[in-house]
Amino acid sequence: MTLASLLDLVVTTLKADLHCEPAIDDVREFSDEQFSIKVRARLEDLSFQVYLYFNRGHYDYSYQLFGDRPLTRWDNKEDCPGLENFPHHRHLPDATIVTSSLRGDPTTDLQIVVQEIAKILRPPKKRHRESQDERMRRGTSDDLHTPRQRK
Repeated sequence: MTLASLLDLVVTTLKADLHCEPAIDDVREFSDEQFSIKVRARLEDLSFQVYLYFNRGHYDYSYQLFGDRPLTRWDNKEDCPGLENFPHHRHLPDATIVTSSLRGDPTTDLQIVVQEIAKILRPPKKRHRESQDERMRRGTSDDLHTPRQRK
């Protein structure tokens, strides 16, 4: 994937699936085989940031949703050995780290993340209104197995 096609994928996906107007925050091209992008989007009372760094066939990524503090983040930093699907994991608001179904391929991972965020933004109707923390604690079936507390 080229820098231009990756940027187009992110911007187009956010516009179409989260109905927002993404802002390109940072783009760096070191060579055809090494580049990074950072895109931000405002989602209701929350913000979403996509960071992708491509280096010779491998992606480092961070997808983060935050309000007045970080709410959840998917990344593949190798700081959580022992989790199923290492190094792919998700940080929850209570500092729990859980395994993630992401694989380091933005063509599929971004769609998974966007679907999870849509569930957080538009949860099923309940009798009382959930807070952001309640929505995050409820989590989703995709990423809530094998919990591990951050040390």
